[in-house]
Amino acid sequence: MSDVYAARRDLLRDRCAAAGNAAALITRPANVRYLSGASPLGAVLLVGPTEDMLFCAGAPTGEADEGRLDEHLNASVLGSPGGDPAVAAADLAAALRADSLAVEEHHLTVARHRALRSVAPKLRLADLGTAVEQQRLVKDEEEIACLRIAAEIADQALGELLESILVGRTERHLALELERRLVDHGADGPAFPTSVGTGPHSGRSRHRPSDRRVEEGDFLTVCLGANYRGYRCEIGRTFVIGTSPADWQIELYDLVFTAQRAGREALLPGAAYRDVDHAARSVLDSAGHSEALAPWTGHGVGLEIDEDPQLAPTAMGKLDACVPVTVEPGVHLPGRGGVRIDDTLVVRPEADGGPELLTITTKELLAL
Repeated sequence: MSDVYAARRDLLRDRCAAAGNAAALITRPANVRYLSGASPLGAVLLVGPTEDMLFCAGAPTGEADEGRLDEHLNASVLGSPGGDPAVAAADLAAALRADSLAVEEHHLTVARHRALRSVAPKLRLADLGTAVEQQRLVKDEEEIACLRIAAEIADQALGELLESILVGRTERHLALELERRLVDHGADGPAFPTSVGTGPHSGRSRHRPSDRRVEEGDFLTVCLGANYRGYRCEIGRTFVIGTSPADWQIELYDLVFTAQRAGREALLPGAAYRDVDHAARSVLDSAGHSEALAPWTGHGVGLEIDEDPQLAPTAMGKLDACVPVTVEPGVHLPGRGGVRIDDTLVVRPEADGGPELLTITTKELLAL
């Protein structure tokens, strides 16, 4: 992996040089981890003209949640408590006589930006923009392998829950059990706070679990994901509790399933982001549910659970191969509940079989 991280930093270095910047300061944690293998709390990365340095407030621990640092990358631990690694990095860039430094303005606070200017007043600060995020869009096969394992863990945790007795248990209890099962199966932790919605809460996007108990006849919507070596997947399913589903539940579920399938089938290299969104959204729009829809159909996943690209009506850009995304349409009917179906997939060309489905738990409407 050391060669992989070095190659990523070299690509960024070349982009900075082409833009007239001698060095780059990376402060966003996911970007630091992408380029260095680890992101200790508060760490920043200086990508210099010829060599790079990670600046940390404390020594890297090697714990799973911060990753494993590229063994060929030098790390500098600040000697005094309360110091700012970003300021130390800018100070070094100035000492190396760099005339300009590209920074992630979308991540820096105003106060930190001023601190950089004060420590290196002769250093021209430029905006790096989302260069690293754009570099992260297309995943290599090792990254996809991590996402594949994360998806397997999430599938296992969800499958085990479905074999247990659910009636009478609270949303909060089920969410905590799912997160425990994720860790039991090898996850570093949940990819995001697990969502469990029952009855009138079902189908709501990112519902925070409450103390409502599961009842016979409820829709049960579960959305969870595993974090494996920093890479995060997402899966969401909807079930019916106890009895055969009512006609309205079957009708709504079939509609959302059709929309989700249309979105999945649209995931091909060269497809516009908004066209993928339209493929799923138009199914639900035509059934009169336009007011009940989320502002997006899906999003990218990787070192963050919600990263580019965004599959939304106004999103600009086109998909590339090896870009992992979610497709997660849903409909929530106030006071009644609803349906969400959510998968993580990797964009693949038709010659390779089309989109690769990572989350494989059945999408059949089960009565549990």
